[in-house]
Amino acid sequence: MRIALVHDYLTQQGGAERVFELLCKHYPKADIFTSLYAPEKTIDLKDRQVHTTALQKIPGATKYFRIMAPFYFSAFRALDLQDYDLIISSTTSFAKAVRKKPGAIHICFCHNVTRFLWDTTTYLREYAAYRNLSAVLEPIFQLMRKADLASAQEPDFYIANSSTVARRIQQFYGKPSVVINYPIDTNKFIFSDNKDDFYFASARLISYKRIDVVVEAFNWLGWPLLISGDGPERKRLESRALKNIKFLGHVSDTERSQLLSKARAVIVAALEDYGLVPVEANASGTPVIAYGQGGVLDTQIPGKTGVFFKRQTPEAIHTALVESSKIAWDYEQIREHAIANFSEKVFFERVERAIEEVCRSHQP
Repeated sequence: MRIALVHDYLTQQGGAERVFELLCKHYPKADIFTSLYAPEKTIDLKDRQVHTTALQKIPGATKYFRIMAPFYFSAFRALDLQDYDLIISSTTSFAKAVRKKPGAIHICFCHNVTRFLWDTTTYLREYAAYRNLSAVLEPIFQLMRKADLASAQEPDFYIANSSTVARRIQQFYGKPSVVINYPIDTNKFIFSDNKDDFYFASARLISYKRIDVVVEAFNWLGWPLLISGDGPERKRLESRALKNIKFLGHVSDTERSQLLSKARAVIVAALEDYGLVPVEANASGTPVIAYGQGGVLDTQIPGKTGVFFKRQTPEAIHTALVESSKIAWDYEQIREHAIANFSEKVFFERVERAIEEVCRSHQP
């Protein structure tokens, strides 16, 4: 069986890319396809050949990949995948548009529906260009929504990373899906039951991550907070933070693993579709203080692996932090929960069962 692995674009390194990296490792003989590839900025694919679309030839495309959005659907439709029996797409937007030969099977790992099309105001509100040009962009987005709906009919089977995403796939695309919570490479995370006196947040510094309310809560408490990550919100956030809060910018994987393992707790204030950070924290033996909506409902056990707050406000985070400080956390139990439920082994056992069932159902 010839297998093709397809991802939206390999121009950054986020949660979706880390999952795609695991898929590439699990299928070492599969061919890899994407729209744009910047090897120095993304996951490590070793010496694997990566096939790209015609967009790769456009100067500056890998740097300004977001403004290429209107062209991705047609770029993926133009890919020649006629030689493949199984296509596995990994997407938050465009890769599901690829076409297959008759009799082939297309399984889509859908990290989310295309958020900038279906939740435009929330997703793009920090981008001044969108605010200034929304009247011009909206007709383009309307056309892209039609293309996205058409592309969503291509996969034979959807795998959602969380119950939240599964509901969105049904709502916007009219497609059922199976929920398989995405894994982490547990070997990359260091367990420690000896915590230092700081809290930790790890996120892109964009508005929907709601680092602003985290900063405000820690301003009130005066407790030490370290924040890794970068983004357009960084200057504004730094201007509001007091001396107990430090912005680290981009940190190496090794340093990030150490921070996750030594923190008293990891703070997640965003409504995450799934969210790998809480699982990574748990794999390090660290509890999570999180906004109690979205993917964390699939991954966290209140009072055992974390504490939820009900509103994205400094007051709610303040209350959750105080509650967390009074809990005698069992750090080993936290790590055991992550390994038992979110390891690569467990993930691929579930994936292989799902693929076998799809293949059987498509046999003539």
